[in-house]
Amino acid sequence: MSAYSPSSVIAVLGPTNTGKTHLAVERLCAHSSGMIGFPLRLLAREVYDRVVALKGVNRVALVTGEEKIVPPDARWFLCTAEAMPMDRDFSFVAIDEAQLGMNPERGHIFTDRMLNIRGRDETMILGSDSLRPLVAALIPDADIVSRPRFSTLSYAGPRKLSRLPRRSAIVAFSVEDVYAIAEMLRRQHGGAAIVMGSLSPQTRNAQVKMYQDGEVDYLVATDAIGMGLNLDVAHVAFAALKKFDGRRRRRLTLAEIGQIAGRAGRHQKDGSFGILSGLASSDELLPEEIERLEDHDFPTLEWLYWRNAEPEMGSVSELIKSLEDKPQNRHLQAAPEAVDLAVLKRLAQDPNISQLAVGHEKVRLLWEAASIPDFRKVGADHQSRFIASLWPYLAQGSGRIPHARMAQEIARLENVQGDIATLAARISAARSWSYIAQKSRWVEQAQVMVERTRTLERRLSDAMHSQLTQRFVDKRTRVLMRGLSKEALPQDVALESDGVILVDGLQIGTLKGFQFVVPSDSRREDRKMLLAAAERYLGPIMTDKANALAKAPDSELTLVADDAGQPVILWQEAKLAVLAKGKNLLYPEIKFDRSLKDISPENSKKAEERVKQWVEAMKAKHLEGLVKIDALAHDANTPASVRALFAQIVEAGGIIDRRQVDQAVRAMDNDMRGVARRGGLVFGALDIFHHALMKPGAVLWRTALFAALDARPMITLPGDNAVHLKDWTFASPDHASRLGFRSIGAAYVRVDMAERLIKQAHEARQAGPIFTIDPALATSLGLSTDTHDALLAMAGFVKTEDKPEEAVPAPTNQAKSAAEKAPKQEAAQEVEQEAPGAQAVPTVPDDRAPVDAPAEQQKSAAADPVPAAGPYWRWKGMGKARAGKPQKHHNRKAGKRSKKTGSPPRKPAPVLATAGGAFAELAALKDAMKK
Repeated sequence: MSAYSPSSVIAVLGPTNTGKTHLAVERLCAHSSGMIGFPLRLLAREVYDRVVALKGVNRVALVTGEEKIVPPDARWFLCTAEAMPMDRDFSFVAIDEAQLGMNPERGHIFTDRMLNIRGRDETMILGSDSLRPLVAALIPDADIVSRPRFSTLSYAGPRKLSRLPRRSAIVAFSVEDVYAIAEMLRRQHGGAAIVMGSLSPQTRNAQVKMYQDGEVDYLVATDAIGMGLNLDVAHVAFAALKKFDGRRRRRLTLAEIGQIAGRAGRHQKDGSFGILSGLASSDELLPEEIERLEDHDFPTLEWLYWRNAEPEMGSVSELIKSLEDKPQNRHLQAAPEAVDLAVLKRLAQDPNISQLAVGHEKVRLLWEAASIPDFRKVGADHQSRFIASLWPYLAQGSGRIPHARMAQEIARLENVQGDIATLAARISAARSWSYIAQKSRWVEQAQVMVERTRTLERRLSDAMHSQLTQRFVDKRTRVLMRGLSKEALPQDVALESDGVILVDGLQIGTLKGFQFVVPSDSRREDRKMLLAAAERYLGPIMTDKANALAKAPDSELTLVADDAGQPVILWQEAKLAVLAKGKNLLYPEIKFDRSLKDISPENSKKAEERVKQWVEAMKAKHLEGLVKIDALAHDANTPASVRALFAQIVEAGGIIDRRQVDQAVRAMDNDMRGVARRGGLVFGALDIFHHALMKPGAVLWRTALFAALDARPMITLPGDNAVHLKDWTFASPDHASRLGFRSIGAAYVRVDMAERLIKQAHEARQAGPIFTIDPALATSLGLSTDTHDALLAMAGFVKTEDKPEEAVPAPTNQAKSAAEKAPKQEAAQEVEQEAPGAQAVPTVPDDRAPVDAPAEQQKSAAADPVPAAGPYWRWKGMGKARAGKPQKHHNRKAGKRSKKTGSPPRKPAPVLATAGGAFAELAALKDAMKK
């Protein structure tokens, strides 16, 4: 720049990406003082930060409509074009993007600055090469310097949003389109940053920082991006080629397209541009337009907009007339009516306003008020009403807006809650009050109001950035989509102890067993993408999981009922399989969860084999007796009648009402019964069951197997230690038996406990035909007297009003005992064949059942000749059941002869009415003989 003479005007013209702004900043800092006017507050703030880094915060000023930072020692000013202080003297002055003199709304401002503002030593005009003939015509003494583009700009053709390369900027021309495109980018690529001229600098800087730091790979912007913002953009895609310019919807000029497209590429890095396809609003570029854009060959400008920069202030009407003056130069045209002039005209029509606008100072004040920018974009009518509400304060009294009024308006905006549209409206309103607060002579406690509006805008901006990020940025999606690209770098994938999956430190979901669960806060439309990404990242983790399951101890797998009541197998709280109907009760079908189908075949096989092993292990552990009975039922060495009985018992789940199989039981000889007992069966008076099936694990598995076989929900299980159920309802009568309970009146008693009580009653018969039964055992089980009585009645015992006779001491002669031994055994065997309850009930080995009384106490009770006071019982007996139907029990009448032999009938043996009683008497006789 040393070749330029002092007090020179230099026009630096060329396409974008030529470093014109960078050159201006260098020249600014090279002078003792200087000022640059920019088209955007955002750009002014960006350059301000750069100059502060070079010169220090105390020597650099920022002047915009809404923000003024002017330290006392400020020598370098960065301003918006409208806010450039015209009354100060600077060594260097520059105006950026001077071709904006063609803008219908603001063009006259840029034209005025280009024509009238000068630096003491140097003036620089920055702009497009299309401005060249106008600079030459309007500023003949200006030196025009061409700046070539540093890199190549090429047309990449139309592309879908999903096909856009990283580091792309998508340009739209309405807030609605910006948001819609950003939302699509969030779903497809993980999000985008937002850049609009209406954003506060703080919000814009935060959004741009996300993009520059690589937190997002895409930027959605309005045409504000074309105004010199320095961004690392590789590709620019136009969502549309038409925009509404405030008056009509029109197609962008080739120069405007070139200005925006030129943001692609930076310094010597090439860039590309194109059209966003697949949108209704997208247009096409003609081949000749593409060629001119690539060559930066734009039509030259023939004129600029102009408006009288020093209008008459004698009266409001003179002011309006002078603002509508026509330019005298053919290279200038009168600017269209801008919002400020439209507002002024509406204010002038109000007598209450115009009568206070008398004299130069008041007219100038009214024009200054009418020039408050329409930040809210509400139009001239609404804007004029807003200014009319302030005018009486400015034109009368102290000429200041009362502190209370401003404080009230600001307080109304101090709400950071709400959606993006609500926050944007508040920010726009806050900008209006920030602009007013900067007019120190307009407000009371000006500095307080400046700080308060600045704080307000900062808080709203933070909230706006948060809302934009929350709505349009999904870091999870961004990380995953990057990993799915072909050129992706290796990513760090980790599985936390709680199952959380982290990719590059970001949670993408949770792994429960082999089931990948997307985060609860993810949107529905993101679920498919997350599941697809999981397949890529979870391969090694799934292999580790499959190996861990293959080695997992049995205790880590569980069988539970899911929400639908299905029996499911879980591992690490995740479903592996569900039991379904198979060929029979003990062999259900194992339907494996879909999550096992989605992993590799090798891992799936490992997991499925482990589940099958576990099911077999659990059946062997909890249903061992039932499995053995089933094996005997299919063993050819087992007698046919026993096989049939065992098959029925297995089909019933190991617990069956004795009356249902009474004929089969009666047909069994002692050897057969020995086989059954070795299988673990207990032949009770009321039920036949396997003693080990009362344990909690067995109950759970039997319930699950029945649910699978019946394709119905699992029965609700009582507590593990429950032996007596009161106020319990079963959906089906057979459900009680499946849980191991027998219905006794209105209550349910576990079958092994019921047989224990019946056994106690038979032992009490040793005292004689009339006897009492100790209620302590029934009470300890929680049975009421009525339930206990009903159980005993069901087992063949009846209450009697008779009193027991005095017991006769048992014989002590061993010879007599030996002589009576054989007849008593024969009698016992005969009675056992007649009475279904005749089988002696062995003690059931169960860790939950109360133990029998010690043998010494039993002997003492049997030998006690005087029964305890209480209800008396006698044995009536249980009726036979043939062909599955119970029949009434009857005794042979005394004195009736046998039809076959004619011999006298046998004498009844009431004490030996059951085998249980017979065996008990024999045991008592043996003890007596020993004594």
